[in-house]
Amino acid sequence: MISEKLQQAREYEKEGILRVPSDQRPCFHITAPIGWINDPNGFSTYKGWYHLFYQYHPYSTHWGPMHWGHVRTKDFIKWEQLPAAIAPDMKYDKDGCFSGSAIEMPDGRHMLMYTSVVRKEDEDGVVRDYQQQAVAFGDGINYEKAAANPVITTAMIPEKNDKHDFRDPKIFIEDDTFFCLVGNRGEDGSGELLLYSSTDGLNWKNEGVIDKCNNEYGRMWECPDYFELDGKQILIVSPQEMKGDGNEFHPGNGTVLFIGQKNTNHIFKRESVQTTDFGMDFYAPQTIKTKDGRRVMIGWMQNWETCNVGNEKRMIYGQMSVPRELTIKDGRVCQTPVREIENYYGKKISYEDVSIGNGTICNGIKGRILDLTVELDLEKNPGLANFTVELCKNDKFCTEIILDAVNKSIRFSREKSGVTHDIINVREFKVSPENGKYKLRFIMDKYSIELFVNDGEKTASAMVDTPLEADEIGFSADKMAVANISMAELKFD
Repeated sequence: MISEKLQQAREYEKEGILRVPSDQRPCFHITAPIGWINDPNGFSTYKGWYHLFYQYHPYSTHWGPMHWGHVRTKDFIKWEQLPAAIAPDMKYDKDGCFSGSAIEMPDGRHMLMYTSVVRKEDEDGVVRDYQQQAVAFGDGINYEKAAANPVITTAMIPEKNDKHDFRDPKIFIEDDTFFCLVGNRGEDGSGELLLYSSTDGLNWKNEGVIDKCNNEYGRMWECPDYFELDGKQILIVSPQEMKGDGNEFHPGNGTVLFIGQKNTNHIFKRESVQTTDFGMDFYAPQTIKTKDGRRVMIGWMQNWETCNVGNEKRMIYGQMSVPRELTIKDGRVCQTPVREIENYYGKKISYEDVSIGNGTICNGIKGRILDLTVELDLEKNPGLANFTVELCKNDKFCTEIILDAVNKSIRFSREKSGVTHDIINVREFKVSPENGKYKLRFIMDKYSIELFVNDGEKTASAMVDTPLEADEIGFSADKMAVANISMAELKFD
């Protein structure tokens, strides 16, 4: 049954999608019909489609009472907008339907699991969120919340753990048993992942802790994902209040990926750790296993330190990253844009061993919706120190990506992109050449830039607020250099 509150949201988004100017909406990245989005939710396969839900506030371009928006796709590039799936319309979720996951059940129903939120005043006079886990079942369009909700309650949190930070369930099935990971904070005040099991998705029991932060990687661990990749077990979390180490991790909200193994009791044994994205805007990713066996990840291309800049100028705010294929190479998880993007290539232009000086422009290499690759062979460029790519460029604006071949690092700066607030505008991270070469691949879609270095060994994502008429692309080097440059326009007619 569709509640009045959900029906109201559906009617509002149906009208709102027609009012959003086309220049505000990207071509192939997921946005809401209207309003605000943040975390991806419920990335799942259901009846031949790939479904994605997302945190959604249709009534403004700022975070508000969370609904779940909904899209689906066959190829991860073209997405079909579907009606909002759930709204905060029950006593147990009246203050928000927070993040969660989804799964196709053996009986053919689509199961959503989300964090239901009630805000109330505690005995000390402080108003706090109480977070519990709830489920809804549906047919890929309409969903009905279970009468048993909430199915994992605060009473099922270990006695000495925090009773407020308890969210973002990740559900999966193994051997006919449902399992669910939920982020919580343990006795030491830092994140840990509680494991629950169920035979029917409604009645759950606590199975213990699969891994914990121990105050090493941030504080609260949000939005866990847990899956097998190339013979290893992968655990992804999005920590809050991270401390930077000047190399792999930056301060604030980030995303951490652990490679490891699990035993039969799902206790996770870490082997290595890495950041997921080195850019300014990437958080709370979720993954899916495709029909052909690939592991594909998508994230919110924003973060909490940068998400309230420029909202009032737009009718939509927030978008997802391009979906990315994951593989393990030399002990590191690498990411590349889903291969389906090549089906949308339009005009292609390439230059081999083109000479690059100060402010070089290559004929035909320009635009804001494209797939651009730059390759530098250090053997052909002895003594080269700095190589710069300028994107979204005109006489007023540009976003700079500077490769420092001496210090083996990249500086990604949107300081001159038109941003008007002193938010996080620069990231620097280490990169090493692969067989004496650097390969920089850029996916651009109007107001976003996603950089993939050396076939996705490292990635960096950022939003830019640059006017669309700034569409030049320039190249510079501290001395005459040669590079291979290729570009494909992306067409979605």
